[in-house]
Amino acid sequence: MSRQITDRFGRTFDYLRIAVTERCNLRCVYCMPEEGVAFQDASQLLSADEILRVVHVAAGLGVTKFRYTGGEPLVRKELLPIIAGTRATPGVQNIHLTTNGILFSEAADALRDAGLDGVNFSLDSMRPERFLQMTRRTGADKVLASIRQAVALGFPSVKVNLVAMRGFNDDEIPDFAALTRELPITVRFIELMPFDEQQVWKRGNFLGVDRIVAALRTAEPTIEPSAGSSTEEHVFQVPGHAGKLAVIPAFTRSLCGSCDRVRLTADGQIRNCLYSDREFDLRAALRRDASDDELADILCNAMAQKLVDGWAAQREAESAGRQRTSMTQIGG
Repeated sequence: MSRQITDRFGRTFDYLRIAVTERCNLRCVYCMPEEGVAFQDASQLLSADEILRVVHVAAGLGVTKFRYTGGEPLVRKELLPIIAGTRATPGVQNIHLTTNGILFSEAADALRDAGLDGVNFSLDSMRPERFLQMTRRTGADKVLASIRQAVALGFPSVKVNLVAMRGFNDDEIPDFAALTRELPITVRFIELMPFDEQQVWKRGNFLGVDRIVAALRTAEPTIEPSAGSSTEEHVFQVPGHAGKLAVIPAFTRSLCGSCDRVRLTADGQIRNCLYSDREFDLRAALRRDASDDELADILCNAMAQKLVDGWAAQREAESAGRQRTSMTQIGG
């Protein structure tokens, strides 16, 4: 058997999430302040060629699924050639994108042609005034149009991610569930996580998995269990609906035992857990022209040191003092 990325707890990692930028055209209140954060100079970010080198090495280690994130990945001018280069890499099976959808419409056809398999749209409210309150920008209508466009273009996977928050958008759970009536999409309700410059976490907006599931059952009493991805703890489908509903325990962290993902920040640091603040420097190795074997060693070593779950990783990070406090710096 060829070399694989594994850890001491028996987990195998075949999914790499790559942030291609820290920048974003929105300012969501749970991610960063209105004025933004201290973005790094472009020279500190991985180039398109460097990203594709990592893709090549990771694919050689059995990574088959790649997701491009940000910030907002569509603000990165080289995104299309990065996706096309990923598609041309032997061993790659699935390429996905996570986007806020504002810029998607203009790039949609080119993204499909480049080989993109799936799109996850971030949308926390369908109400224009509430969308503005959440993102500090307009554009709810653009995101909804982009979702429909992705379905019309035949992307194999189209999902909608919303961070469910008590007292803010929990009353829209029935409206989001209703999207699955006609659209073959998965609407995913995600727990709020404690990564925000504005400390939204401390305002009492957290809505746990159990309450989200209860709200879904109230909105759609006939929902039935269904199948979904490894990150989706609860997956449902309403009989007769084209799409599905899912809940992601991003804070509860009940699925850590089956984690299969590696994270690469825009500035070339491997993070073996979303909640960890330990980093393993691929950028430096790339820029000293390290061999593929050396890069593979860094990837494997980083994941071999992964802690048992996100709670242990958070405790370690907090005891050391977090270096990155915004999701746009960590990678979505």
